Amino acid sequence: MTAEAPTIVELASNTPNLSTLVTALQAADLVTAMQGAGPYTVFAPTDEAFAALPAGTLDNLLKPENKQQLVDILTYHVTEGSAMAADLSDGMKVKTLNGKELTVMMEGDKVMLNEATVTTPNVEASNGVVHIIDKVMLPPTGM
Repeated sequence: MTAEAPTIVELASNTPNLSTLVTALQAADLVTAMQGAGPYTVFAPTDEAFAALPAGTLDNLLKPENKQQLVDILTYHVTEGSAMAADLSDGMKVKTLNGKELTVMMEGDKVMLNEATVTTPNVEASNGVVHIIDKVMLPPTGM
């Protein structure tokens, strides 16, 4: 193996079922931030998770005039620090980069965040860790 692990963005770019996430990061101008030192924990929705959004939602979010909404959604999938699945516990609240919290639920060895299930945990990157999930999580609105 080579020396340096890929950054979170490189890892996502090299993972075929995360191409929609990479497109969204580019549209939101978050690529540079997610290549930063971190460490970050990213809960990465698959292409299928994005496809499961209501018809037209993704196309709408990728429009320049909806950039802030896209940033809010994407930063809801990122936390500071590098949290492996073993670091998460049932009922734990995890603060995301957009300021809202995710709730961790454990069902046996299955890890869930809000309504999303971690399908591939603990994919290590040079600037954090990626957990691949099966749903796009929408941040709560209002206060």
